[in-house]
Amino acid sequence: MEMDLQLAKEKGDILGRDFLTWLWFKSETQNGIFKSSNGEDFSLYLEQKIVVEGGEGESLEKAVCTGIMSELWEAKQGLRKGKKVVQAKIKIESDINEWIVQVESSDFNFAGFKTPKIDTKLDEGDDPDSIFLEKMFLLEKAIGFIDDVYNDFISKRLSIHWQGEVDAFKKWLSED
Repeated sequence: MEMDLQLAKEKGDILGRDFLTWLWFKSETQNGIFKSSNGEDFSLYLEQKIVVEGGEGESLEKAVCTGIMSELWEAKQGLRKGKKVVQAKIKIESDINEWIVQVESSDFNFAGFKTPKIDTKLDEGDDPDSIFLEKMFLLEKAIGFIDDVYNDFISKRLSIHWQGEVDAFKKWLSED
């Protein structure tokens, strides 16, 4: 049983790295435009901070790159050398709303989740739970967008069309 859990963790980490790496590629090649499962357009970008990692044990190498998206060439160089994204700051935009979250590949842990600002002033007669409920709605909406993109990734990853994605990824990497 313990061996199964270890194998599941390793496979999950590989899948998480593949997802974040693919997400960077897709966000750049699609100008950040994605479609939710209910047909809503939204933007999703990797920006400001990307961590790439490759190797194992004593030969493990990690590069932490911060800056505006166009200056993250060092992280892209890491991808060219076989590293994969293990952590990324993601920005999501829909209508006038904007979310920012840091995502870890190993366990899809979300850190520093920033939602759109909400009005925290209550007028007389307003439901005291409304502020909390609105914040939860905004969190759920952003997580839904990430879920939709992840589902798209899994569908492609498990299909016969995955090699086409890999070929397009290699082409993207060779540009610059």
